[in-house]
Amino acid sequence: MVSTCEHLGHPAAGPHAATGRTGATAERPSWGGVVSLSLGILAIVMSEFLPASLLPRMAEDLRVSAGAAGQAVSVTAFAAALSALFISVVLPRADRRRVMIGLTLLAAISNLIVAVAPNLVVLLSARLLLGVALGGFWALATSMAAHLVPPDHVGRALTVINSGVAAATVAAVPLGAWLGGVWGWRGVFVLGAGVAVVALAVQAATLPSVAPTAASGVRALGSVLRSGVVLFGLLAVLLVFGGHFSGFTYIRPAVESMSGIDSGGLALLFLVFGLAAFLGTALSGPVADRAPQVGLLLFPAVLGIGMLALLAVGGSVVGLFAAAVLWGFGFGGVPTTVLSWGARIEPTRLEQIGGLIVTVCNVAIAIGAAVGGVLVDGISAGSPLLVGGAASIAGAGVLVALRRLG
Repeated sequence: MVSTCEHLGHPAAGPHAATGRTGATAERPSWGGVVSLSLGILAIVMSEFLPASLLPRMAEDLRVSAGAAGQAVSVTAFAAALSALFISVVLPRADRRRVMIGLTLLAAISNLIVAVAPNLVVLLSARLLLGVALGGFWALATSMAAHLVPPDHVGRALTVINSGVAAATVAAVPLGAWLGGVWGWRGVFVLGAGVAVVALAVQAATLPSVAPTAASGVRALGSVLRSGVVLFGLLAVLLVFGGHFSGFTYIRPAVESMSGIDSGGLALLFLVFGLAAFLGTALSGPVADRAPQVGLLLFPAVLGIGMLALLAVGGSVVGLFAAAVLWGFGFGGVPTTVLSWGARIEPTRLEQIGGLIVTVCNVAIAIGAAVGGVLVDGISAGSPLLVGGAASIAGAGVLVALRRLG
């Protein structure tokens, strides 16, 4: 394997090396295809988040508890983790254009089944399908970006793709809550299916045919897992994402315990967080392309500092919003940063490293939420911010230290 330090230190040694790229070329980049992938991410992640704003209505209609209905989120994350890990193993030779279109179609079908689900079992089965689409799409996104744009623009392409996540993060919960009252929760999932169909149409019109990378299957996945640098990097990803979600999952009780902010102020706080995340996402691509080491430290560290600042100055409304800006900015830049790091570490196994990163992210979400819950119940509402912030900063330190390990 090519030296890890070499890839971390030289952005020009991009992920196209030895990938056998067959789609768009460096002379003919397909930015339309990149935008279509962003629309796919928007549709799938929006669908993932919709239950958060619709759970009471879903539970009442299906005659189950809110906790039971909430498993619609859990099963999606579980299926996403498995799909991300094994998508390149199950489909080692399939045209990646068809795979991405198929996964987007799967998301549309999932939403339609949820919209007509007569009971919880059918609904959860449909959400499993969404998890397959979510994990598989994310796992292949880095490899697809590497085929669609020149090597020195991969970070920017990932920024465009990840902007779909930022849009879904800002829009899904408030939009679902509002439209749920107007159309009913089933109508909102029909809308989710419609967004996926629009993404599907754009993908069909813009994505070129892309052959799978030369390294596919179980052997390629095993080779990636034998790399100590990769394992340490995945540990860092676990720390950063787990730290974030340990605090973000319980941000409402933390904020309410520290300040007198009302529900309107809380909604504005989430909006500010989302806008800052947009900014972080927008800047992360150029940073990943031109100064990757800076991004590896900057975004996870700012995320952690924002969490700690929220705990320290949360009693002040101005301090609260300033901390939310830091936290949101840092988190917005993390996905592009870690996916670009993976592309530089394993330029010939983009699908495998992308799948591993996405799998670890989903595991981190579950672990972070669980740890945060224990801390909230056992210590205080603000303790997840302390632990999560420290974990994110530690993750940034591990990512930066990987240069010396390569």
